[in-house]
Amino acid sequence: MNKSDLIEVLAEEAGLHIRSTEFVVEEVFNAMTEALVQGEGVEIRGFGSFIVRKYDSYTGRNPKTGKNISVSPKKLPFFKVGKELRERVIDKVGQGVK
Repeated sequence: MNKSDLIEVLAEEAGLHIRSTEFVVEEVFNAMTEALVQGEGVEIRGFGSFIVRKYDSYTGRNPKTGKNISVSPKKLPFFKVGKELRERVIDKVGQGVK
């Protein structure tokens, strides 16, 4: 499912216009993004949480040349699945549904 699919499903389920639903979805994603940019976490109970993880610098290797390169420190978003979502997915996979 991509963002367009999500908007269509929400509009249909809630009986809303596509444009209104698109606005709401965009605002939710913007609020989540801004929270992560500010260094805050985002927790959606039953679904999971998004945090920003800090990674130290390290020495890596260029796969083409084999030369060592220095990789600078960085911050990247990380998603941790919630217990309810994990259990629902495990239950479905356990029943042979993909």
